[in-house]
Amino acid sequence: MKLTFFGTGTSLGVPIVGCNCPVCRSTDPRDKRFRSSALFQDGGLNILVDCGPDFRSQMLRAGIGHLDGILITHNHKDHVGGLDDVRSLNYIDRRAAEIYCEPKILDDLRREFPYTFTSPRYPGAPEWHIHLIGTDPFTVHPSSEDKELVWVHDVGYGYKMPDGSIQPSPANNIEDAEDDGCGVRVIPIRGIHGKMPILGFRIGKIAYLTDLSSLPEEEMTKLQGLDHVTLNTVSYGPHHSHLSLDEALSLADRIGAKHTWLTHLSHSFPVYEEFAAELRRLCSERGIRSEVQPAFDGLSLISEE
Repeated sequence: MKLTFFGTGTSLGVPIVGCNCPVCRSTDPRDKRFRSSALFQDGGLNILVDCGPDFRSQMLRAGIGHLDGILITHNHKDHVGGLDDVRSLNYIDRRAAEIYCEPKILDDLRREFPYTFTSPRYPGAPEWHIHLIGTDPFTVHPSSEDKELVWVHDVGYGYKMPDGSIQPSPANNIEDAEDDGCGVRVIPIRGIHGKMPILGFRIGKIAYLTDLSSLPEEEMTKLQGLDHVTLNTVSYGPHHSHLSLDEALSLADRIGAKHTWLTHLSHSFPVYEEFAAELRRLCSERGIRSEVQPAFDGLSLISEE
């Protein structure tokens, strides 16, 4: 099991356009932060969490050309703004993008990407296969190799049939996700982002949580026995829809994972080395039972389970 941070910045990223603060001017690559996203790799499957506006650059930087699933935490543009760019994978990998999201997110996607749901399809619209999820565990399967996408000029995508004919693509396939044990099992974790219900995800002994302002008590049982957990924080002081640093440290201590990694970081915190040292000091002073450190783009976490 491996988790790689594709992006660890806020909705504005770091550096922020036009800002000349020490963090935005830092030459340390760990202070260069794309919008938040991460890639789980388990059993040969690549499972992306969130597909923001930096998706194309993140995939190119990581050298990833195939995805088996895209898990959506919530429908803010810094988390779904790159979904149109899966068209490149449709074309090169010849597979639909397997997207896992809540029904409300599907409603939002219909409004924000209407050309992907029209019939007849707009030629060149991204090809999505949507799996509806909730808070129950589900399984991500390897991308189906018996459903090869074929590009037809001026028509769009179709599916190549065994007899060689091309079946026109429907206006995106939609079905309920299942927990059938035939792939990688994902445990959704309900969080609250301001007043918005969102999801985090656990696979094995790694949990990825972002954009939280609070975590319902009943979800804590899903976070026991972790090697790694990711939590968000954007500032030292209170924030209406994100954890403050003090709140993130308190939650890290309650969860008690071996390692806690902070993401969705803004330029309000010091440069990487200074912030990492500050977190070590705070954890020591407060007796926090998890090692808490800032994540950075490209960081990979490994768990044996």
